[in-house]
Amino acid sequence: MSKGILYDATMCIGCKQCEQACATENGLPYDDKVAAQEVTSAHKYTTVLTKDDKFMRRMCMNCDDPACASVCPVGALKKTSLGPVTYDKSRCMGCRYCMAACPFGVPKYEWDKAVPGVRKCIMCGKRVAEGKQTACAESCPTGATKFGDRDALLEEAKKRIHDNPGNYLPHIFGETEVGGTSVMLLSSIPFNSFGYRTDLTERALPMYTYQVLSRIPDFVPLFGTMLGGIYWITHRRQDVAEAEANEKGQKGGAQ
Repeated sequence: MSKGILYDATMCIGCKQCEQACATENGLPYDDKVAAQEVTSAHKYTTVLTKDDKFMRRMCMNCDDPACASVCPVGALKKTSLGPVTYDKSRCMGCRYCMAACPFGVPKYEWDKAVPGVRKCIMCGKRVAEGKQTACAESCPTGATKFGDRDALLEEAKKRIHDNPGNYLPHIFGETEVGGTSVMLLSSIPFNSFGYRTDLTERALPMYTYQVLSRIPDFVPLFGTMLGGIYWITHRRQDVAEAEANEKGQKGGAQ
């Protein structure tokens, strides 16, 4: 069964332990300067926003049918059956199509790295595969961030709204947006107050991608094939160089 995260902003105290746990899990730097940054970036996958004593998290929504994965020509981004949208840097060719396709503006490029890649929250893919909670959910002291089966979390979110209608907006962000997402949000104030788009379709975006691609002239898929060839050649050169280096090392050792 697909997993998910339910974030209830009404239970959040803004402690930012989710930020710290995310940084630790992903080997990212975290100090007072990073903590003060209320934007996600290549070195900060989640952030806690504050507005009028209210809080909200921003992170990758890990869409059920992600646009980022649908446009990736080399399969560096993939949606797993458990929920996370994972990223394989070894396959990435740096085209950054995912950045243009994401309706939430999540993927970030490592512009300052010699060998850059794309960075985003992958919903702790390895932890989830091992049957563990995401790092952010495990570290949350109030239960504002909760991990579990998506369907069960969705039902719980509906129950919270039904039982306490005065505490919540009558909307679960992520239930139907762009076909549904693995991360769902509850709030007492409008989501667009924290920069979330409210004009998103309920239809999965890859459906639109397919419709557009089906009308594109044949030379465009050919361009994609060319990019794939460049990617293969680049990585083949790296493989050959590594093999030659290993061979020289073995010969040196034999002497």
